[in-house]
Amino acid sequence: MAVVNILLVEDDDVDVMAVKRAFRNLKIANPLYEAKDGLEALEMLRGTGGQSPLPRPIVVLLDLNMPRMGGLEFLDELRKDPELHRCIVFVMTTSAAEEDRVRAYDRNVAGYVLKHSPGRSFMDAVSMLEHYWRVVELPDVP
Repeated sequence: MAVVNILLVEDDDVDVMAVKRAFRNLKIANPLYEAKDGLEALEMLRGTGGQSPLPRPIVVLLDLNMPRMGGLEFLDELRKDPELHRCIVFVMTTSAAEEDRVRAYDRNVAGYVLKHSPGRSFMDAVSMLEHYWRVVELPDVP
C-alpha cells in the first residue's frame, strides 16, 4: 500500500499549526504539504509554476475561505481537470453555513469537517481522517 500524501490548503497560520500539532500528537507520519490558497495547491498538484507534481495518492484537506482562489473555486477547477478530478478532498472549515456544506458536497467532497465544532475536538476530526486514509483503498493515479 502506497504512502498517502496530505495536501493542506489553508491560509491561516494558526490553523496550519493546529493541524501539524494534531498530526504530531496522533503520531501521524504521512508527508504533509502546504499551500496557502487554491492557486498554489493546483500548481503543486499539476507540477506547474516551477513545482514538481506531488506524489500520489493524495488526500486534500481544504479550507473554504482563502485569498486569490477559495476552496469552492479550487474544487471547480479540480473537478474539471481530467488529471486531478479523482482527488479525495475533505473540507476543513469554520463555516457551519448549510449553503457552504451543500456547495462542497455538490463538488464531490469526501467529507465536511468543522474546525471549531462544539462538542467535537479537532484531534477527533484529524484522527478520523487518518483512519480513513489508512483503511480506504486510494488510486495511485489521478
